[in-house]
Amino acid sequence: MAKGKILGGIIIGVIAIGGCNAAMNNSGGTKTGTDSAEPAAGAADNKNTASQAGEFTACVTKNGTPTEKAAVKHVTKVTGADKRNDILDSAEVYTDFTGGLAGPHSGEGKLIATAFTSCYESDNGLVTVYDKNGQMLSNAQF
Repeated sequence: MAKGKILGGIIIGVIAIGGCNAAMNNSGGTKTGTDSAEPAAGAADNKNTASQAGEFTACVTKNGTPTEKAAVKHVTKVTGADKRNDILDSAEVYTDFTGGLAGPHSGEGKLIATAFTSCYESDNGLVTVYDKNGQMLSNAQF
């Protein structure tokens, strides 16, 4: 009789744990798929980085030199410019240039990094400018 109660308790425990696990996996998760009423998390991130790129290019358009304005036309995405705590701030600027640090567009990368430092301030920030392949073009403290 005692073995039956123990076995029954184990079965009920396994069912309860499985039910809790299923409930946790179905609640609070990111909705993806075509029937979802809310956008996936990636869509919100893309909108945020697009607005950061827009803010940066607007700042350079208003305050930058002609060469900075020309270089910033190649910016495709900006991340990290909206989150600054003055401890260890890190921003990334992505462009449609190619060639990396030793390539033909490293000068434009430096212009973009310099323009970024004119638009944003941090006690301890670093901006890195990348080409379209993810290779670093330049960086600067801001």
